[in-house]
Amino acid sequence: MQPLTKYFPEGFLWGGATAANQLEGGYNEGGKGLSTADVITAGTHTTPRKITPVPEQGLNYPSHEAVDFYHHYKEDIRLFAEMGFKVFRMSMAWSRIFPNGDDAEPNEAGLKFYDDVFAELRKYNIEPLVTISHYEAPFHLAQKYNGWTDRRVADFYVNYCEVIFNRYKDVVKYWLTFNEINILTMPFGSFMAGAILPEGNTEFGHAPAASGDEQLRYQALHHQFLASARAVKLGHSINPEFKIGCMIAYMCSYPLTCNPADIILAQQKDNVSNFLCSDVQVRGAYPGFAKRYFADNGIEIAMEDNDEQVLLEGRVDFYTCSYYSSTCVSADPDQEAIGGNLSMGLKNPYLQASAWEWQIDPEGLRWSLNNIYNRYQIPMMVVENGLGAVDTVEADGAINDDYRIDYLKGHIAAMKEAVADGVELIGYTPWGCIDLVSAGTGEMKKRYGFIYVDKDNEGRGTLSRSRKKSFGWYKQVIESNGEKLE
Repeated sequence: MQPLTKYFPEGFLWGGATAANQLEGGYNEGGKGLSTADVITAGTHTTPRKITPVPEQGLNYPSHEAVDFYHHYKEDIRLFAEMGFKVFRMSMAWSRIFPNGDDAEPNEAGLKFYDDVFAELRKYNIEPLVTISHYEAPFHLAQKYNGWTDRRVADFYVNYCEVIFNRYKDVVKYWLTFNEINILTMPFGSFMAGAILPEGNTEFGHAPAASGDEQLRYQALHHQFLASARAVKLGHSINPEFKIGCMIAYMCSYPLTCNPADIILAQQKDNVSNFLCSDVQVRGAYPGFAKRYFADNGIEIAMEDNDEQVLLEGRVDFYTCSYYSSTCVSADPDQEAIGGNLSMGLKNPYLQASAWEWQIDPEGLRWSLNNIYNRYQIPMMVVENGLGAVDTVEADGAINDDYRIDYLKGHIAAMKEAVADGVELIGYTPWGCIDLVSAGTGEMKKRYGFIYVDKDNEGRGTLSRSRKKSFGWYKQVIESNGEKLE
């Protein structure tokens, strides 16, 4: 038996996380094609974003410039290195490599851009953790194939993987096949993750039933499972040292009461929302509860003869998740609802909430990590976690984000407890280590970063970078391997 440890392991991967469509900009530079993210307008906490199949003059599309990492990557990576990052989670824009998704040949200018980014990371001994697909399929795939509802899109994805695996086989070790793949279990994920095209201009997250119904989403999800499994097998054949993982938006949901109906409901939500996808990706097969759910909801997954074998042979090497908050569930329809990452839930009377109504629950992270690790027993990373908040720049330029420090401090302490519980946690990349565009609302106002970017919701600003108070705090956390949290 291994001795009890109350410390983060030696070589723990401290860093930060981003996504190309929220960070890069340069949407029409270097041969890049239009992505699904590029046709979603800005919104706010109270005003939904809109999907416009054709970008319209006079509307603000936040991904077009984002925070311009495309031109600022050297400065940004230098700041990450100053904090002491061991790892940087980033995504590659699929449409920067294959502008249409189904192109015969890749775009060399796009590949060269990532050559340069990886070289800059290597200069500072920062390990890249690359998400292959993070909410930005080439828009052409949505228009021509209705996105992931068409099985052929899995072939295009695997072709994309073959190109980048071969190109970067000596510079990238850690890969994630899909960001928050389980978002396709929810209507919100129809266009965002599935590239399933709605009809006309549509409020983001509210696609009409014709394009967002469960049958289409779960068929699209099956195609992503196959694509992920094929990518894992392909990656290991190209470089056996590759570590290829899954990424789940873990939604921690407590039963509101000890009423058995609430207990069963919480278990069902945990199963369908969280474990259906990771069971397929980690264990290599659909779980029994998925079959029950499909039968109860009239969902029939079209499979070919070899699909089950493909899933079995393409199991991931490690598990990663996002964790921001927790909610409650109840069989009582009259309880008070509250927001969260990608889903709504019920208010927990024991917790405080952020300005965006996400309940702050560090202990929920410890519970979640134990719940996941007890099921799978493979290495884990927390690859998104953080507090979206409005930051104020003082007259002297200081940004005193103590609220962010308090949030992260509690969650790092909870991870440390999970390690003591026996969880094999190998890395932590808090979300939006530099301010970037919010995926859900398209805002800049909702900031997560240790690094402030001068840009507002309307796209105005100099894009200059500055260090927040949390920058120095996180630097000491990394230096001490998580021991100095004050």
